[in-house]
Amino acid sequence: MLTSPVRLRVFSLNCWGIRYLSQHCRERYEMIGELLQREGYDVAMLQEVWSEKDYTFLKKRLTSSHPHSHYFKSGVIGSGLAVFSRHKIHDAFLYRYSLNGYPYMAHHGDWFGGKAVGMVVLNICGMVAHVYVTHLHAEYSRDKDTYLPHRVVQSWELLNFIRHTAGCADLVILGGDLNMHPQDLGNRLLRGYTGLRDAYTEAEKFDGCEEGITLIAQNPFINKKELVPFEKGVRIDYILFKGSGKVSVKCESLSTTKGSVPGKSFPYSDHEALNAVLLLQREEEEASGQADCCTGEVLPALVDMVTEARTEVKVGLHCVERMRYSAARMGVMGLALLLLELAIALVPWLALSVEQPFPRASFYLLGLLCFATLLLTLVLYIFYTTQVKALQGAEDQMRLAVGGLQERLEGRPLCQPGAPNKPSDSPVS
Repeated sequence: MLTSPVRLRVFSLNCWGIRYLSQHCRERYEMIGELLQREGYDVAMLQEVWSEKDYTFLKKRLTSSHPHSHYFKSGVIGSGLAVFSRHKIHDAFLYRYSLNGYPYMAHHGDWFGGKAVGMVVLNICGMVAHVYVTHLHAEYSRDKDTYLPHRVVQSWELLNFIRHTAGCADLVILGGDLNMHPQDLGNRLLRGYTGLRDAYTEAEKFDGCEEGITLIAQNPFINKKELVPFEKGVRIDYILFKGSGKVSVKCESLSTTKGSVPGKSFPYSDHEALNAVLLLQREEEEASGQADCCTGEVLPALVDMVTEARTEVKVGLHCVERMRYSAARMGVMGLALLLLELAIALVPWLALSVEQPFPRASFYLLGLLCFATLLLTLVLYIFYTTQVKALQGAEDQMRLAVGGLQERLEGRPLCQPGAPNKPSDSPVS
């Protein structure tokens, strides 16, 4: 006999909590805390909680409604990720993305945030739930998206992190600001490879902004010029989910906030919040293993997506290699000037009657400039080298993934991990 389904209310919001920079930050956190306490969501996944003081404020405010919480620390100012739950958190883990922008792009600030994916393990009515919260690198420019390779690699690392950690989960939930449109490469790759389903497209009922948009033009905190050419706004915040062989999941409803809070002159954040109601149903007979998302029908599409992602990573790799070459060339020039200046400085020592041809102050200033140039280019060369390694690693992984998918497409079974290899009569080239 089947038991009645369990209703799980899931909440996700990018809080835009940059202290001293975000407008009405303190007031908005009070409003967010009041909302979570009043509604009593089972799980709340928050992003851009950049200050630990703001997390502590919410933790104290939500002691009665959400007694369990975890704050993920990463980078210079933190990952900004936090989870509040009515159910006990049994385990937590953070994976920091290997690529996350450039430190000298300080006006964007993504590098300082240490973007990552955080995971918590919950027990919901006897069902093991893996809840993931993440925030990917922002786009900034649709036409000239210099961060596209970084975001593709982040999506690749995110999907692999979920694949390799969610094997024993009855339920998987991912929430956060993916900074990708629904049909962007990284988004399609994430959903196609993991089997995660979009709550917006799966919901039986929807109440919110048109087309599920979470970055709306009417938001007073948004510069409308940044949304061009999307006049109405964009959908970049998501709640994704999937079940397992033991538990089936469907989305009963999804809703979003709609701009300014009633009675207030401003909204909770520059993003709209998401609220999904999931129905969890235990299966009467456990299926033989977790459902495989890489079926014959989707394999060709997956091969195309991974190949496309690999192409974008290669483009990013060539770009970083050029920047590394430029840094090396500038460093060589700085070193040559420094050596030339040292040679000039030795002239008075070799010829005792010859005086220093340059003013002492100018001579020292030029030497300091050459040394600073040499030091800066060395730091940049090391930084670009780490980026090259990360992009090369991601490209190698994608190459292997394409090979594995093509073998499955051709009907050749893959060797299972831990299975003994069969001896072969012929040598392998």
